[in-house]
Amino acid sequence: MIQETATPEVRLDHPIRNFSVQLSPTPRGARLARLLATEQLRSWEIPLDPARQVAAELAANAATHGRVSGRDFRLTLYVVADTLRIEVTDTCGDRPPCPQDPTPDAESGRGLVLVEALADRWGVAQGPHPRKTVWAECAL
Repeated sequence: MIQETATPEVRLDHPIRNFSVQLSPTPRGARLARLLATEQLRSWEIPLDPARQVAAELAANAATHGRVSGRDFRLTLYVVADTLRIEVTDTCGDRPPCPQDPTPDAESGRGLVLVEALADRWGVAQGPHPRKTVWAECAL
């Protein structure tokens, strides 16, 4: 005897949206990450700030501090329910980033301080060696 079972209908009130792109760890790649993130947020009709700035800072860090010759970084954006998660994965996993207060005359060093101030939550996830993912979440 074959018994039929009804599959319950799955309905999402908030569809899951995602975007991912691999980019070169260069200033041009970081700039492209910012532009692509901006356009993706616009297409999803998500307010640009602070998410655009967070994506730009994480991409700039990957291109500057996570740069390994011949290895790209990945920008991933996804929305689940009312949260936007921004992830940047690079292949320089030997040193997780730490926000530090830069001196007033420093030309760099403010990226993670800005991420910490703009995002609701952020952190670092070690991936399979040598990868690490720096992520930030912004409530929508």
